[in-house]
Amino acid sequence: MADNKLYEILGVSRSASDSEIKRNYHKLAKEFHPDKNPAAGDRFKEISYAYEVLSDPKKRQTYDKFGLKGLQEGGQGGGFPSDDFFGHLFGDIFGMGGGRGGGRGRARGEDTIHPLKVSLEDMYMGKTAKLQLSKNIICGACNGVGGKAGSVVSCRDCHGQGLKVYYQQIGPHMTRQYQSRCPSCQGQGETINDKDKCTKCKGKKVLNETKILEVHVEKGMNENQKIYFRGEGDQQPDTQPGDVIIVLQQKPHDLFQRTGDDLVMKRDITLTEALCGFEFVVKHLDGRDLLVRHLPGEVIKPGDLKGIQGEGMPQYKNPFEKGNLYIKFDVKFPENHFASEEQIKQIESILPPRPAFVMPTGEDVEEVNMMEYTPSDRNRGREEAYASDDEEHMHAGPGVQCAHQ
Repeated sequence: MADNKLYEILGVSRSASDSEIKRNYHKLAKEFHPDKNPAAGDRFKEISYAYEVLSDPKKRQTYDKFGLKGLQEGGQGGGFPSDDFFGHLFGDIFGMGGGRGGGRGRARGEDTIHPLKVSLEDMYMGKTAKLQLSKNIICGACNGVGGKAGSVVSCRDCHGQGLKVYYQQIGPHMTRQYQSRCPSCQGQGETINDKDKCTKCKGKKVLNETKILEVHVEKGMNENQKIYFRGEGDQQPDTQPGDVIIVLQQKPHDLFQRTGDDLVMKRDITLTEALCGFEFVVKHLDGRDLLVRHLPGEVIKPGDLKGIQGEGMPQYKNPFEKGNLYIKFDVKFPENHFASEEQIKQIESILPPRPAFVMPTGEDVEEVNMMEYTPSDRNRGREEAYASDDEEHMHAGPGVQCAHQ
């Protein structure tokens, strides 16, 4: 049977011309416009929507062929109203379920988030961890009803709303209205007699169970990366379970720091190693020993950064490609008076010569001595300067002040 609802709203026949449709729309829109008829808001929306469809040749053709259902199915992304719009606006007229949300599915429960601490080795090599999860499940004995068939009734105190309205006197001829959870049904909106409650869940409709989830940490995963277990959240009657979301948290590592797919480590070397070369072994995250060798004569300066290609972290979803390993060097110099005068001369003969020094002449030349510096020395110097300045002010007489006036 052809769907003529939109034509009926505009009061035209199925074969009406474009001009006839337009003429009737303007007539009805003027009559039911909210500015003129505030109580006809929904009626005006129906008229506007009917005209929107029938004045568009493509939409009218789709409607004539498939009806409103065809508009809904073909209009997701084409500018047509959603299921909720149809259910709310045209439910009573078109018999599409009435009421807001008539075409919607079950409500969705909240997601459950669990942090999982993993080592850098786990992120390098991959790992399967077992996580014990406590969750609510629908009671199998009563199928989530909470009691015997027909035993669940709407709460008389809140009339099934789960909330009660209270009034509080706050002054002469003044009251305050507020809502609170219904104490009779604990906000559930329904009650069950104690004798009719399910013996297994005690009327709660859900039971608590412990479940073991296997969390697969893949190679190259990152800090704060999320692993989803769809539908593994708490269950509630008439509610779609949410997800369990595992959030990876990397433990600090003694040697390596991670930067994206790269690894960075620090290494202290002696002055001799910095000048004459060195060898050392790095224990990698997969247990391999990496031999690091630096040739003599290639000087390492404090703060130098050297890279080893392909020895960083594996890329996520592409573990055969890896970042780089970077080593930041700090050179440890020897203590004072480490060599005799003879040894110093030998070292000088090997190292590049010192820059030439020309001694200045004149009466303004003054030789000073260097000493070890600590922050406390700087503070003490300031205190002594302030104390000296205060002492001068104390010894200055009134005459000095007059001299400045």
